[in-house]
Amino acid sequence: MYELILVSIFAFFAYRAFAVDHAIDEDVPHRISDKVGKLWDIVHQGMRDNRLVRAEKALLTILKLDKKNAAAYNRLGILYAKQKEFKDAIDCFEIACSIEPSASSLHNLGLIYYETENYEKAVTAFEEAISLEDGMAARHIALAKALEHLGNDKLMLEHLIRAAELEPSRESYRLLIEVYRKRGEEEKADILEDKIKRINSNANVKSRLRVKRPKKVVV
Repeated sequence: MYELILVSIFAFFAYRAFAVDHAIDEDVPHRISDKVGKLWDIVHQGMRDNRLVRAEKALLTILKLDKKNAAAYNRLGILYAKQKEFKDAIDCFEIACSIEPSASSLHNLGLIYYETENYEKAVTAFEEAISLEDGMAARHIALAKALEHLGNDKLMLEHLIRAAELEPSRESYRLLIEVYRKRGEEEKADILEDKIKRINSNANVKSRLRVKRPKKVVV
C-alpha cells in the first residue's frame, strides 16, 4: 500500500505566459487540469494492471505539475509499499500528511511503521488517524495490534471493543474472544461465541429464505 522521489520537484510546465500583446494566457490552468486528469487515469489503470513503473512515472509527472498534491504522494506511497520499498513509502506518506493530513494517509503511514516494527510511531500515526475519523473498525484493530506489541493490553482491549461496537461481525468478535481467553475471562468469551453462532444462524436463515427471481416468460 514506494520510493520517495522527494527529490526536488522542479517547475516543469514550460508555457508561454504571455501572448504577443503580453496578455496572460487564461487557458493555461485548464490545460494543466486536463493533463493531470489524464495522468490520474494512467495511474489508476497502471495500479489496476500491476504496471507499477507506468503508474509511478505518471505520479511523478503529476508532482512536477503540482508539488503539493497530497493525493499523489499518498498513492505513490501505496505503490512503493506494494514493492516493499518501505523507507520511500514512509517518506511519501509523511509528506502527504504534512501537506494535507487525512485519516487514510495517516493510517497508511501507521501500517508501514507497523510493517517495519516501529510500533511506537505506528501507534502515534493510528491514533492521529482515529482522531480524524473514528468510525472505522479497521483503524481501531490496527491500533490494537500495535499496542499489543508495546505491551499495553488495557488500551489494546479498549480499541478491540470499540472495533466490535462499530462492526459487530464474526471477525471482530473472534479477535476479542482470543484476548478474553488469554486473560482468563471465559464468560465474556462465551458470550461472544454465542453472538457468532447467532450471526451464523441468521445468515443461514436468510440464505434459505432468499427467493429466486422468476424466469422471464417468453410468449
